Amino acid sequence: MPNFAARRTMMVDTQVRPSDVTKFPIIDAMLSVPRELYVHSAQREIAYMGENIEIAPGRVMLEPRTLSKMLDVLNIEPDDVVLDLGCAMGYSTAVMAHLAQTVVAVEEDPDTAREAQALLSEQGVDNAAVLEGPLAEGAARHGPYDVIFPQGAVEVVPPALLEQLKEGGRIGCIFMEGALGVARVGHKIDGHITWRFAFNASAPVLPGFVRKEAFTL
Repeated sequence: MPNFAARRTMMVDTQVRPSDVTKFPIIDAMLSVPRELYVHSAQREIAYMGENIEIAPGRVMLEPRTLSKMLDVLNIEPDDVVLDLGCAMGYSTAVMAHLAQTVVAVEEDPDTAREAQALLSEQGVDNAAVLEGPLAEGAARHGPYDVIFPQGAVEVVPPALLEQLKEGGRIGCIFMEGALGVARVGHKIDGHITWRFAFNASAPVLPGFVRKEAFTL
């Protein structure tokens, strides 16, 4: 049997800490959550690789570096309510559940949503729930949120989603600009989002977050 606990330690020591992520709660969460359970069984051997892992067409589990750096800049507090968009099989939700008071996750695919909820329940993650629905619509009835974190890239962020962010809240997104991606964190101040650069990263653009092409004659 592979020693996944040892691989988790190596992931943190070689991918997370060298990326200047040193906050104890994040390190502890990533050492505690069994990443190999939140991928398809055939992918368990590659669960700790330092790259995005495709969970479904166009959908990935973000690489440990990207996930941890985004968590670092979002600075999730123990009393925060978090919206996790595109949770796939639930790994990001499980990690953030270690940091936050409550995590509301949204997944579009019904089977994946059910699997994620079952995995989280089996792992005793009782402060998180997975809802099925369009990612770009969020989950307004459970908001507003202190933190919103889409698990993939965006070209645009729907205004309806930004309305679900609390005043003073944070949203972390990977913006794809052609082949290059930039992670930015937005802070909601006086009803407006102010974005700032965080680091470079890339991922597939999530459904519902694609920029509509302007029609021209």
